[in-house]
This record gives sequence, C-alpha cells and structure tokens, in this order.
Amino acid sequence: MLEKTLLVINGVGFALSSILAAIRRSLYFRLRFLRRSMSSSSAASSEPKKPRNVVIVGASMAGYTAARTIAQYLLSSSEYRVVVIEPRDHFHFTWVLPRFCVVEGHDHKPFIPYGGYLPAGALEADGGKVAWCKDRVATISRESVTLQSTGEEIPYEFLIVATGAGATDSLPSRVPADTKTQGMELLKQMQNQIRESKDLVVVGGGAAGVELATDAKSKYPEKRVVLVHSRDSVMHRFGPNLQAAASDGIKELGIDLITGDRVVSEDKEKGIAMLKSGKEIKCDCLVNCTGQRPDSKLISQLSPKSISESGHILTHPTLQIQDDSLPNVYVCGDVSETNTTNPNSRSAMRQAKIVAYNVISGTEGKKPIEKYIPHWSDGGIKLTLGLEKSVVNVGDGKTDFIIPAKEKDVALMSAKAWHKLGAKAFEDTSSEFFSKIMSKI
Repeated sequence: MLEKTLLVINGVGFALSSILAAIRRSLYFRLRFLRRSMSSSSAASSEPKKPRNVVIVGASMAGYTAARTIAQYLLSSSEYRVVVIEPRDHFHFTWVLPRFCVVEGHDHKPFIPYGGYLPAGALEADGGKVAWCKDRVATISRESVTLQSTGEEIPYEFLIVATGAGATDSLPSRVPADTKTQGMELLKQMQNQIRESKDLVVVGGGAAGVELATDAKSKYPEKRVVLVHSRDSVMHRFGPNLQAAASDGIKELGIDLITGDRVVSEDKEKGIAMLKSGKEIKCDCLVNCTGQRPDSKLISQLSPKSISESGHILTHPTLQIQDDSLPNVYVCGDVSETNTTNPNSRSAMRQAKIVAYNVISGTEGKKPIEKYIPHWSDGGIKLTLGLEKSVVNVGDGKTDFIIPAKEKDVALMSAKAWHKLGAKAFEDTSSEFFSKIMSKI
C-alpha cells in the first residue's frame, strides 16, 4: 500500500512540475513576442531574406508536434521556417489499427487530415512559417537533405529526425501505404481475411497481437484463434499485473495461448503453421504482430556511430544525436534511444517539445538547455481485451495500478484523436490542406 501511495505522490509531483514548466515557457515566449513586437518597426529590413530551414523528417506524433511547437513560437520576423517532409497524405492514428483490422465500417477513421494541428496561418503562402513536402528523404548530408522523387536538395540549419519505428511496418501495427485510399483498401483486405478464416493464428503477444486476437474472438466467437508468443508471458515488457490481466482476458474469451514458442514457417497449401518446437497448428490466416524496428537508416549513413545495437539513434539528454560534430541534428520519437520504458505518443510528444524549444534557442544563437528525462508515467497503456473490455496500466516497474474498464465505443478514441489534431471528427479536409501546400511550394 505504501508503495502505491508513493507512486501516486511521484506521479502528481511530475504532473505539477510539467505544468509549471509549461507555464514558465509560455510566459517566456509571450514576453519575447512582446519585446520583439515593440522593437520590430525600427528593425524592419527593406529586403526579405532567404529563409533558413528547420527540416523535420517525418510527421507522425513526434515530428508533427515538433513542427507545431516551432511554428507556434518562431517570431514573425524570424528568417527561419519549418520544412516538413512526409510521404503520407494523412496522419495515421495507429493505436486503433488492430481494432479496425477486425471491425468493419470504420476504415476511414485512422486517417486524420494534416494541417489542423499547426498554428493558424502556418501554411499560408504569405507569412506562414511552415512549408510541407509530400515526399521521402533519400539521403542526408551535413548540410542538406535530398528528396526521393525529385532529387531536390533542401539545405538545413537544423535537422529533426522523427522517422519512428514499426512492428514489421505492416498491419495491424502500421499501414504500409502513403495514401488514405490505399490504407483503407488494406484494412478491408485484412477484415475480409479474418472474417473468412476458420483457424486464425496471431503471432506476437505485445499490445497489437493481444488486441487483434481478442477483438477477433470477441466478434467471431465460433472462430478458432491461436495466439503464439515467443516469451513466457504476453505483454512481457510490462509488469506482472498487466501480464496476468492480459492472459486472463485471452483465456476468458477461449483463445488458445501458446507461449515460449515461435512460428518458423507457414504452409498455406496444407493450412498449417509450424512452430520451433516442432508442433503444427491449423492455420488458414496468419497475422504477424512481432518486433519493433526503428527507421534509423538515414542517420546510419550520416553518422554510423550514433546508432545503438538495437538500431535506435543515440541521443544526448538535449536530444541532439551523440555526434558532437553534428550539434544541429536532433532526434525525437520511437526512433530515438532515450531509455524510455514502453515509448508511446506521450513520450514522443514530450521529446518533440524538448527538441522544439532547443531548436528555437538555436535559431537565436543560444545553446540548448532543455533536457528530456524519461518518466514512468509516459509508459502507461490502455489495452483492449475484446470489443467491450479494456484495462489501463500505469506503474514504475516495481509498483503499478490495473484499472479495468468497459468499452462502449467500438471506434475507441478515434473521435478524440481527430479533435486533438485540430480536425472535426471524420470530416476529411485534406484537399484544403494540399491546396495550401501546393500554392506555397
């Protein structure tokens, strides 16, 4: 009991310190705007200067938040601008993908139009502080990035890498498509495969695997569902309480759980999956939910020594990469190595804001002073265990809380995510966004 009380006190203290830090930064930037606006008339230049670029590679939660924060606090008179390079035409709300791989009729909801999360006027051709390129970065040098489709080189003064990490980069963890249309079609294909199957095998007992398996069994109770996990317990990155809650939820639904073994091959003609132990299980649909793979290849070309054994990008507490010859290169989100336990969107957003504040300081000739310190509260998770049940887990690795809940909305938190990112729920305004970025280019 004492341990849980101390955990609550620690969590409240962290929340209060975060609020105070946000207030401090807000006051600082407001006073900065006020001082600069009072002196801007006399310091106005007759000739506009060529913009100096803060290039952000990737616009998932970390990159998008960094772009929003920098654009929000850059002075209107600043010669700097943000250049976002992102190949997808919509933001992907990945948390709901396992659900929508099973449940039909919601295929459009994970795809949130870009633009609304940015400050008002940020994308305007006249005076806006954000330029947006729908493309991929092919290579990075010490001075510029090269676009994949056109070969155009974009110089940068500061570079922010937010390329993320994915579980096999495919459904149900990620959508391997750049357009909403393609993504919706892939979701429908997965729904059809699961619906038509009789013997569904789900590989991987992390969050995506547990959620997809329990949703499938909940929606299709007559279907045989087998969940195979190579570790001794599902959700093995979390504490024993969540492991037990997940295991109980799986068994209550009648899912066959195999732990301590792994699928090594699949024979589609015979309709079986072979395990490392030699066991064969019936399988007419196999869904792979294994492994996190950081997308660090761009930095591995530029600075190989900055890549960890796991493939993540090593960073200083300021979130500059661990290469002192490249002090203007920052990293945030799942691709970074920050010793964050169970990284998620909360830790990505916190890191993005730290990077943004340090970059803004850099644009004014100041050294970065903001530091990212991981906190256990970032690792909290909500895990669904079927269509109507979920558990919330928060803890520091020694003590944790399990909070069971009933799910009333089959679309989970989709509408809230749209609202959070400045979009009206399920109204696609992407055409307006693309007209703005095209006119600006």
